[in-house]
Amino acid sequence: MRDTVITAITKAMNRQSLYHFTRRRNLPAIAHFDALLSSYHINPLLPGERRLEIKEVNVDEQLMTINAHLRIPDSMLEVGITQEQFRACLDRHVFFWPTKKDCRKMLDTYARREPDEGFAVLEFDAYSLLTAYYSSVKLSKYDSGSSPRFPKHCFYKKSLDMFLPIDNFKSVWNHTIPTKPSEIREVLIEERVSNVSHYLRTVYVDHSELIPERWKSRAKPLASL
Repeated sequence: MRDTVITAITKAMNRQSLYHFTRRRNLPAIAHFDALLSSYHINPLLPGERRLEIKEVNVDEQLMTINAHLRIPDSMLEVGITQEQFRACLDRHVFFWPTKKDCRKMLDTYARREPDEGFAVLEFDAYSLLTAYYSSVKLSKYDSGSSPRFPKHCFYKKSLDMFLPIDNFKSVWNHTIPTKPSEIREVLIEERVSNVSHYLRTVYVDHSELIPERWKSRAKPLASL
């Protein structure tokens, strides 16, 4: 069952990698821990409280920066879910984009929003990463943390049910979850991803002096993403 699901999800040529978007300044800490950590793992204080701006946190003498929460209108939330509950859920996951196209959209959005900030993208082998973290993987049909420009025109509500455990893929059917690989917009892994060097294919980043020595052979300019 597991291999069948992962093979279906990663069969298309443009879905054989997973892409993690981060700030360039986070690369030394990611390399130090050889891990991607959820926002809650980095900063467990006041879970669910909205971050109005980016926050720099010292984690075991390593500085890590986590993003602000975008404002999500109350009208976008399903009945019975609070803003705090939804943010707390987001903060307990590490996020990946399943295609370069989706990742580039996020990169372009943040580059416009923060023109003086440097960013990086880590590309991972999708099959091996999903296999290793299968029990912790969830799939989303939508950009869960986004703030829609026209919420009244959205055809879905945000809730914890929008995150489908990968083991339920193609066995649960409704309009809020992905029912085929092309509908998967996000891949989430609970809490942390360890041993990232094992799954890492490419580091897309400018100013390669921030890349640890063991990753430099896998570095490419951000523009090549």
